[in-house]
Amino acid sequence: MKIAVTGKGGVGKTTIAATLARLYAAEGRKVLAADVDPDANLGLALGFSEEELDSIVPISKMRKLVEERTEATPDNRFYKLNPKVDDIPEKYGRTCNGVKLLVLGTVETANSGCVCPEHVMLKRIINNLVLHRDDVVILDMEAGLEHLGRGTTEGMDYFVVVIEPGARSVQTYKNVKRLAEGLGIHQVHVVANKVRDEKDEAFIREKIPAEDLLGMVHYNEQVIDADRQGCSPYDFSQKAVSEIRGIKEKIDKTNM
Repeated sequence: MKIAVTGKGGVGKTTIAATLARLYAAEGRKVLAADVDPDANLGLALGFSEEELDSIVPISKMRKLVEERTEATPDNRFYKLNPKVDDIPEKYGRTCNGVKLLVLGTVETANSGCVCPEHVMLKRIINNLVLHRDDVVILDMEAGLEHLGRGTTEGMDYFVVVIEPGARSVQTYKNVKRLAEGLGIHQVHVVANKVRDEKDEAFIREKIPAEDLLGMVHYNEQVIDADRQGCSPYDFSQKAVSEIRGIKEKIDKTNM
């Protein structure tokens, strides 16, 4: 099972990604969660301490590793497009609560078509995770749509677009669905997060086709408390976990 969790900034995609990862781990599955967001905080949502996370350098920032694997140097404009990456998860991943975390980071560039050594390295790692591992793999993607333009998520089984009850969030879902289908990914579904009341529920049901809607996660002060304390929402709110468990069960049924 390979799931990419995406959405615009601030919708709570990291909470959804982390809780899905911990639910799969609780079943005894091998789970790898990859943080592809430049504002990397998936580790906190999985239950890592701030001290542990401060010691982790994103793969995209490991210049010596990137140069070693791609053979790219300031004097060499030619580099490997197929670097060795199959050992990266075991060498650089950290485990907490049964989930192996791999912090990939992203390539900071104004050009969505960037083909630089760091981009090649990240794309190869994700490709390896998707095609060559039997684990459950969950990617917490960077906010927005740039990762789709760079093609780093080709080959995913499932796209989960996390939205809020609002027009801009719905538009993000429509854009992700269009771009993902262009990459051959047809399982693009929605989780509505921070749903407050019946009006929000009605808005979601009006705007999102029933076959695309995985479920709703209601606004929850305990999730906010967990974030404030730098803890995993999985350990704070049984209601949120129960709602996301229902979403996971729908994902599992779709992929049977």
